[in-house]
Amino acid sequence: MSGSIRALIVGCGGMGKTWARYAMGRPDVELVGFCDLISERARAYAAEYAPERPVYEDFETAIRELRPDLVLDTASPEAHFAITAFALRAGCHVFGEKPMTSDLESSREIARIAAASGKRFAVMQNRRYLRGIRAYRELLGEGGIGRLSSLSAEFAIGAHFGGFRDLMDNPLILDMAIHTFDMARFLSGKDAVAVYCHEFNPPWSWYRGAASAVCVFELEGGGVFAYNGSWCAEGCPTEWEARWRASGEFGSAVWDRDAIYAETLEDRDGKGFIRAVRRIEPSYAWTGREGHEGCLDALFDALIKNEAPETDCADNLRSMEMVFGAIESARRGERVALGA
Repeated sequence: MSGSIRALIVGCGGMGKTWARYAMGRPDVELVGFCDLISERARAYAAEYAPERPVYEDFETAIRELRPDLVLDTASPEAHFAITAFALRAGCHVFGEKPMTSDLESSREIARIAAASGKRFAVMQNRRYLRGIRAYRELLGEGGIGRLSSLSAEFAIGAHFGGFRDLMDNPLILDMAIHTFDMARFLSGKDAVAVYCHEFNPPWSWYRGAASAVCVFELEGGGVFAYNGSWCAEGCPTEWEARWRASGEFGSAVWDRDAIYAETLEDRDGKGFIRAVRRIEPSYAWTGREGHEGCLDALFDALIKNEAPETDCADNLRSMEMVFGAIESARRGERVALGA
């Protein structure tokens, strides 16, 4: 894609400001308008970022009249399918906030629509673009701990949000675990093929739905990803990125806050009850920007090069299958195959 990229923002809430600031900072992006169901919010965006640009309440009208190259979808999850499907069919590329859509079937459908349209649809997965995760993946890769047998993540934070999360049926898995599940795929380089999940809500929980869960995912080609998470864990919190441990053929690797290292066998043919190991530190070779900015850098770079981005909807669908497969497993109380 060459020339200036004409972008329309749909969804002018709090998260959209990060996207708007980013777009305004790129010389190759022109914000052509703002759209929100609440017109006052769209007007506030226009006043702050591009006072001369029009505002809309209806995204279909905005897309028809402005004919943008790219729609930045930062609306609520329930609106993602309608916005993205219309934009793709209208000939626009789409970058959107997670989740892709609010349920698995519509996520699969939107991936089919994107493929048929010939346009790009990519999803924000900002935690892939952190210095820590890139360093940790290095230790799990070639020259690190060897073939992976197990990967585990512990997530524990007492998050008193208030609002809609307190009323959700699956607040932890649906709203937060998508990040950790996607990180597991990114770190292991493997998709999940099945899951067993037990959701529960401690008696002291301030959430209506299940705020805690234990999941065991079977990975393609062998290996397991184990997730133990809680959004109502008071005290001793993990990072939002979780606490990780990986075990492989030649050693193990951990990521706990700023501690990122592996211990691998000194002598792979050695003997002994507890065999000698050596500590390996990551090189921290990755120098990209972190978080939303890093992910958006990658998305725009891929768009300009006409390449599929790392968080393309077809890839992100595999993470969505983990989320909804875990919810279905908890509901049924049995192992659920994924990708069917």
